[in-house]
Amino acid sequence: MEFYKFDKDSGKHISKFNSNFIMSRILQTDKATHIGCLHLDENGVIGYHQAVVSQLLLIMHGEGYVRGEKEEYDKVQGGDAVFWEKDEWHETKTSTGLTGIVIEGDDLNPSLFMPLKK
Repeated sequence: MEFYKFDKDSGKHISKFNSNFIMSRILQTDKATHIGCLHLDENGVIGYHQAVVSQLLLIMHGEGYVRGEKEEYDKVQGGDAVFWEKDEWHETKTSTGLTGIVIEGDDLNPSLFMPLKK
């Protein structure tokens, strides 16, 4: 399990075409990729399971906890990204609610675009 940041501070200012915004790059893929939005309500859980393919979870709003094979949970919140390799065991839970984007596919490599979370 790896942790990355995609918050405003890790982005790049874009001014091309008279623009004025920050873009935080996440990843790029040439293979089939599934992208979805997940909504965990209060006390929601994505049960402990093996990743069928590589998975990247982008926390958009709220906070919760994730774990890998160890029974130790790490706190995550908006702007955090968690990456699990194919076959890696993992779980996500929240007591207050969490909204996230899930990207699943072969050959995902978020380290090319996002800084690791310190």
